[in-house]
Amino acid sequence: MGFNKGETILELNNITVHYGQIRALSNVSINICRGEIIALLGPNAAGKTTLIHSIAGVLPITEGEIIFNRQPIHNLSAERLVRLGLTLVPEGRLLFPAMNTLENLELGAYHLKEKKRELQKNILAIFELFPILKERKKQTAGTLSGGQQQMVALGRGLMSRPELLLLDEPSLGLAPLVVRELMDSLTKLREQKITILLSEQNAIAALSIADRGYIMGGGRIVFEGTSCELRSKDRIKAAYLGQ
Repeated sequence: MGFNKGETILELNNITVHYGQIRALSNVSINICRGEIIALLGPNAAGKTTLIHSIAGVLPITEGEIIFNRQPIHNLSAERLVRLGLTLVPEGRLLFPAMNTLENLELGAYHLKEKKRELQKNILAIFELFPILKERKKQTAGTLSGGQQQMVALGRGLMSRPELLLLDEPSLGLAPLVVRELMDSLTKLREQKITILLSEQNAIAALSIADRGYIMGGGRIVFEGTSCELRSKDRIKAAYLGQ
């Protein structure tokens, strides 16, 4: 599919999700346009990870619909969604620590294992984005620094060449300088026509690069607006951004 900036790539209409008898999300609606970085903000237990996992096909929804590239996807598997161009980079990185950097990256393109040339092209693109990973390609992932491990996790997600990248708390546990470098890499991905939904507790970092944002609380969207609007709303800052 060609890139048409401004066109809606993802639409959620009144999503409700339950964990057993507990309602985790209530009538959540958002939309994301191609070429955007969207910040998904809120405190712990606000529902951010549940929403991200629902979009990625990890959690089933109870009500509503999820539309990706004009196609309903809420009944599709996570594996099928990766093939369609929607990829999740989960919280906590979830690398295989005994495997080396290159092996972890290759796992992100398991569906390309028969296409050696395309696989190699993707690896070279990751090394261009994160040169340190080329230097550490034979180093076991468990011995990398936290920032380098996050680069591997992000690189693994990019190996499938997604149109829409879902990032769940990528800055968690990272030093401020590393967070800045991570955010800079996300702006480079936007320049490469990758759309990003960024779930973050670090609101300041997320809003520094996002076009728009949604703030969650209690499993609902409680506020939405441009990054500038979200930064300037004192009440929202106090209630949801911890300021």
